[in-house]
Amino acid sequence: MSQFDVVLAGEFNLDLVLYGLPETLPPERELLASDMVLLLGGSPAITAHNLARLGSRVGLITAKANDLLAGFCVRELEEAGVDLSRAIDAPASVRTGATVLLQHESFRRSFTYAGSTACLRFDDLDLDYLRSARHFHLSSFFLQRGLIDDVPRLFALMKEAGLSTSLDTNDGPTGTWAGPIAETLRYVDILMPNEREAKGLAGEESLERAIERLSGLVAMVVVKRGALGALVAGSGKLMQQAAVTVQPVDAVGAGDSFNAGFLHGYLNGWPLERCLQVGNLAGAWSTTQIGGTSAFQNRQLMEEFFDAYAPGLYGHA
Repeated sequence: MSQFDVVLAGEFNLDLVLYGLPETLPPERELLASDMVLLLGGSPAITAHNLARLGSRVGLITAKANDLLAGFCVRELEEAGVDLSRAIDAPASVRTGATVLLQHESFRRSFTYAGSTACLRFDDLDLDYLRSARHFHLSSFFLQRGLIDDVPRLFALMKEAGLSTSLDTNDGPTGTWAGPIAETLRYVDILMPNEREAKGLAGEESLERAIERLSGLVAMVVVKRGALGALVAGSGKLMQQAAVTVQPVDAVGAGDSFNAGFLHGYLNGWPLERCLQVGNLAGAWSTTQIGGTSAFQNRQLMEEFFDAYAPGLYGHA
């Protein structure tokens, strides 16, 4: 029996979310936010946290700085049940990464200090630990500056060891989508971009053409479309499912939460329609509280939410 259902490699960081700021930010003025919150952040960390809360056995290899922010993030992950036993120490001069999110009414701005995100390197990874899982997932492809050139090799080794694999590249901050993405996709089973990322990765202006191109490179493409729900394309078939309507608080981490829900269903052997449903539910549930992980910390409320929209679905194969 595998030690883990899912293993991930990548960062945790701290999210500082500010609310109520004007959409236009004039210089040389002190602007007052109406609210703020400090939360566990980082796409791999949010995905790992929520997978564990959903009931998957999860391990995360990450670079850990020696500061108070790292201590906060480690506690959040370990309380969720994520194994961090193979975390490595970041250099003493490096601090935990942080993202400042300005949450406006209809959009958000993000400012990131990468910090320990860029420290993780291929030689830091315990490959036997990674091979002890059933599935390998990587997020924040373009932020993994210390690892990015070796990502194709890493995925090849995971496939060689018999793991299934998934990739959410997240945003390309430079706008060029530069990196060994084509080589990596040769070893990816499930590609999980949002709609804008799918178009950027494919170099296409229409989602239809982007899906057609990406489907020729990977077995399964899962595209997150926000209020429009999500779709999965593979084996010449296209399946779409509408989003779950909730009263959202914010959308921070909703895509990572979708990934957690979809992968949890996939690794339980559920039909793709059901995986989409669980992904949509997880993404929607994430938006009902501040940040990407808060909603998943109350198991009873989480199960009640899932059962309200899909009776008998949560926790049953």
